[in-house]
Amino acid sequence: MDEQNFYTSVLSNPFNRELLRRLASLKLGQCYLTAGCLFQTVWNLMSGRDPDWGIKDYDVFYYDDDDLTWEAEDRVIRSVSEAVADLPIHVEVRNQARVHLWYSKRFGGEYPPLQSTRSGIDLYLISGTCVGINVQTLEVYATDGLDDLSLGQLRMNPRNPRPELFVQKAKSYQERWRWLQIVE
Repeated sequence: MDEQNFYTSVLSNPFNRELLRRLASLKLGQCYLTAGCLFQTVWNLMSGRDPDWGIKDYDVFYYDDDDLTWEAEDRVIRSVSEAVADLPIHVEVRNQARVHLWYSKRFGGEYPPLQSTRSGIDLYLISGTCVGINVQTLEVYATDGLDDLSLGQLRMNPRNPRPELFVQKAKSYQERWRWLQIVE
């Protein structure tokens, strides 16, 4: 799968299309639509399902290292929530400049301070899911390319090797898309 086919597939989910349009107007720094709403849309299409089937949330990452307080991030979360209030989806917004402040408490283990939104996308547990679309430029970002994603191969991300979390996440995907293959 090339970037154009990926992008076209992602846009077949009307919520992705609408989020990209609305988020661009908010002008958040380094803002990306990312994670499951993208790769799960692709897997849904490959499985003959509706593009938005089973997507529990739509992830929005941005980067603002000028103010690392929870209050600043919460203002952005509320702004995005207002912009998408009429959509019947759950949108999860995270400032990637703040992740290191709460990650270990929530998930355990160390997490480095990030220097960009892309560096957060680079650390997903499964290599083929490290994808995002810049809401300003509509550029596709795929850290490891799109081959694993299009082949349904779930491979542990060597940049974030967490075997137990990887297996848990991979098996949860495999339960919904049975054709996915866990690659050791």
